[in-house]
Amino acid sequence: MTDLVCAVVVTHRRVDELAKSLGVLTTQTRMVDHLIVVDNDNDDQVRDLVAGQPVPTTYLGSHRNLGGAGGFALGMLHALSLGADWVWLADDDGRPMDGDVLATLLACAQRHGLAEVSPMVCDIDHPDRLAFPVRQGLVWHRHTAELGSEDLLPGYASLFNGALFRAEALMAVGIPDIRLFIRGDEVDMHRRLVLSGLPFGTCLAATYLHPYGSDEFKPILGGKMHTQYPDDPTKRYFTYRNRGYLQAQRGMRKLVPQEWVRFGWFFLVQRRDPKGFAEWIRLRRLGRHERFVRGERSDGKGTR
Repeated sequence: MTDLVCAVVVTHRRVDELAKSLGVLTTQTRMVDHLIVVDNDNDDQVRDLVAGQPVPTTYLGSHRNLGGAGGFALGMLHALSLGADWVWLADDDGRPMDGDVLATLLACAQRHGLAEVSPMVCDIDHPDRLAFPVRQGLVWHRHTAELGSEDLLPGYASLFNGALFRAEALMAVGIPDIRLFIRGDEVDMHRRLVLSGLPFGTCLAATYLHPYGSDEFKPILGGKMHTQYPDDPTKRYFTYRNRGYLQAQRGMRKLVPQEWVRFGWFFLVQRRDPKGFAEWIRLRRLGRHERFVRGERSDGKGTR
């Protein structure tokens, strides 16, 4: 292939993990043509690490933490400005499982005519287990063997861990919304992909390794349903606020009744935590009314 492939990596204070990620990204059998690293900490160590890679590179050090959403938005725009035909996304704490991932994704996209294709995102310590649960209808899958034997899982993609976009797809669906900062930016991109009608999916022959993230998803009703409850209060803030915004958008409003049932049961019945439920309602309301000021006070009158 003569197409130009640009890899975009967003990092923030994880130099050692970033080095491991870049070590695999830049030694693919189908080499990336250009590596773009967006550093949300503007760290000279990261600058030097990027400069030492065996492929052409661009280091974008930001004096403001743009979050994952803003970092990927900046990197995607830079890749498009370079003339990229494909944009391959990665974060600093994950990496492709082996050197064939990019070639496998490109072949899968060509074979199925995909606008976007993602690898399976698996637990870095147990690669047969998914790093994040995959939901199909009301069924949640937690292991790779549960995804089937075909080479493609159509209509589902985990963004941004190893996701590969055609440039035309990004021009059609846009770039991440920087207001989301962290949490939910990948859900919003997935929503836009679905609404665009463009074909996309997950290539079951390619794997991207990532730290296990399923602990946030708490089973309810005997495991028939799940809710998301990050232990870290900052992550809860962005998760619930951004969900309030996202579920007010076209294509996701149908999920709102189910959301109230699930989280109502989780907080009031399972956790017996009415204060937690009230905080969930407050944060959802901030997102629904597009109050994206970071550190919004409970009275809605400004930042802490």
